[in-house]
Amino acid sequence: MSGQQHEVTFRFLAQPTDVNFGGKVHGGMVMKWIDQAGYACAVGWSGAYCVTAAVSGIQFVKPILIGDVVSVRAKLIHTGRSSMQMAVDVLARDLRTGEERLATSCVMVFVALDKPDGKPTPVPQWTPRDDNERRLQEKALHLLELSKSMEQLVDTRGAGND
Repeated sequence: MSGQQHEVTFRFLAQPTDVNFGGKVHGGMVMKWIDQAGYACAVGWSGAYCVTAAVSGIQFVKPILIGDVVSVRAKLIHTGRSSMQMAVDVLARDLRTGEERLATSCVMVFVALDKPDGKPTPVPQWTPRDDNERRLQEKALHLLELSKSMEQLVDTRGAGND
């Protein structure tokens, strides 16, 4: 049922197969988890197949270690006609001490499609319910404007076509 689920949290243990040679979860694995949680949230809101269109401002703040409980929280912060912006935070908690820390955060944009190889399809409009959600939506709109201005700087014809 679309327009209902605006937040998703995945929880699991960081495992030895997730880490690099330094014993910390590598960034590629964290990005995979972010994409999965964001996708689940986007589909939960739109009720449609969704694709990742952009990831902005990804920050790796603190390391995630083997045995940490990882929580990946994706939260809808803005909707367009067929797009959805999600704030995604990755938290890591040491089971021995109970200390929880922000490990990674970013904003993602997903686009709903009418079928897997289809065209963009409308999504239900999301309306902030409190001051915190209004603040997040303002940040999303600001990021959207920055993104549009960056697009003008990117040569979409490809590199080396001087």
